[in-house]
Parts: sequence; C-alpha cells; structure tokens
Amino acid sequence: MALDQSFVGRSYPPTDPYEVGREKIREFAEAVGDANPVYTDTEAAKALGHSDVIAPPTFVFAITFKASGQVIEDPQLGLDYSRVVHGDQRFVYTRPVRAGDRLTVTSSIETIKSLAGNDILDIRGEVHDEAGEHVVTAWTKLVARAAEGA
Repeated sequence: MALDQSFVGRSYPPTDPYEVGREKIREFAEAVGDANPVYTDTEAAKALGHSDVIAPPTFVFAITFKASGQVIEDPQLGLDYSRVVHGDQRFVYTRPVRAGDRLTVTSSIETIKSLAGNDILDIRGEVHDEAGEHVVTAWTKLVARAAEGA
C-alpha cells in the first residue's frame, strides 16, 4: 500500500538535546577507521581553529537517524519498517559537530514517491545547537520494498 502523499511537509517535534562527548567522537572515528587527530586530540583541533575536537562528517547520522524514528514509527504514516532498506544519506554542514555540543534534531518528510511498487521516503533532519544555530542538515532516503508478489 502506497504511503500517503499528504504527509509530505509534515514536521515532527525537536528531539531532546544530545550531548556530543569526546569519547563518543573517538569511538566513532576508530570504528570508521579515520585516524585524523582532529577527532581525538584537542590540541590538533585547536591548531586548526576549532574550540575542541570535532566529529567525523558521518557521526551525526547516529542522532539524525534516531530522530527519524519519529517518522518511521508514526502509525498514521503506515510504513512497514520490516521492508525498509537504507537508500541514501547526505549531509550539508554549516559548521562541524564539536565535543560539548548539545544538539537537537527536527525531522520532516521531504518527499514520498512510489516506484515499481516500492515506497521511497526522504526525511530531512535539521540539526541545531542549544543556541538555536544551524549545524547540519541531513537527508535520509528510505526504500520500503514492495511486498512479495505485489
């Protein structure tokens, strides 16, 4: 069953603040195999003009995808998450994510399309710091595969 087009443009409430920790940044950088010292060494980050260590560009996915759960779990949308695969991800930064940031995410449905029986859902996550300043916009594309035999 196709997703309801009337959901395009719907926004969900901002998440509770997520506090970015140095250790989380270090763990993420290690997990993705990025040894750039700007992610683990405060002095290296400061030498490049940052106030503290910064996070690798894809770090923010962890909080934006969690925030998109509001969309995924919306019973009125009717998304069958058991049929969902991750289609794409992109980020546009205003500034890097830094240790000590307290970030909130506001998710909205940007597009809903049907293609060959599959539903394609684009979720935009606007990430702001506690001062209300924009940090990054993340787009997540989810593909809900058509049911077998549909």
